[in-house]
Amino acid sequence: MKDIIIKKIKEIEKEKNIKVLYACEAGSRAWGLHAIDSDYDVRFIYIHPTDYYLSIDPVGIGKKRDTIEVPMHSTLDLHGWELTKALRLFRKSNPGLLEWLNSPIVYVGPSDTIKDMMDFQSQLFQPKPCVHHYINMAKSNLRKLDETTANTIKLYIQIVRPILIAKWIITYSTFPPIHLTALVHLLSPTEKNAIECLREVKTKQLLEANLPVGELQSFIRRELDFLDKSVSHMKTKQIQVTNKLDTLFRMTLKKIWEN
Repeated sequence: MKDIIIKKIKEIEKEKNIKVLYACEAGSRAWGLHAIDSDYDVRFIYIHPTDYYLSIDPVGIGKKRDTIEVPMHSTLDLHGWELTKALRLFRKSNPGLLEWLNSPIVYVGPSDTIKDMMDFQSQLFQPKPCVHHYINMAKSNLRKLDETTANTIKLYIQIVRPILIAKWIITYSTFPPIHLTALVHLLSPTEKNAIECLREVKTKQLLEANLPVGELQSFIRRELDFLDKSVSHMKTKQIQVTNKLDTLFRMTLKKIWEN
């Protein structure tokens, strides 16, 4: 499948006249939560030729879109962000982008530009807004879970995973690895067993009756209470990085298109 993904990315580069700097897996396969028939959720960062940026209309306005969305084909979903969009989101510690940069499955790159972003990550990282993002994600999905009896496995995943990421950030003040097995070492043996059972039910497509609902519910309520209390004491960092990211963008243009 990797060869198919790389071939498709090369086709996109040729069709759109762009250069893909980085492409990774960003869904359940990157999280270690995929079933055998799960989709491939490929996300990429790309750059246009220099002249594309030298106009009075900035990228992201009108016809100059800053995203590429490829129609779903079979089990392959591809979506890309233009580099200046990615850098603006990087400046704000956008959780989605940070998950891309920390994916354990990489199809293209990382280019030197993406490596620089990875190196900058610890300097730019804003823990508090990221924790708020994941708390809100968990709470939103918990409300959905309370209102339905359908697709509860997916909802439990979408509650537990953001809780584990937020817990890591509060504990270490860094953005975590996104594979589930790397996130559970902070938990008690009982909690680990419940999460592992959830993972097995998801990946092996077992019946929902196998879910340890009581243990999961207790874990979720307890951890959300802990996260709410903890985030209230976090401070927002003031970081000035725009000039550094501007320089990185200009250097990338020269390196990619002027050599």
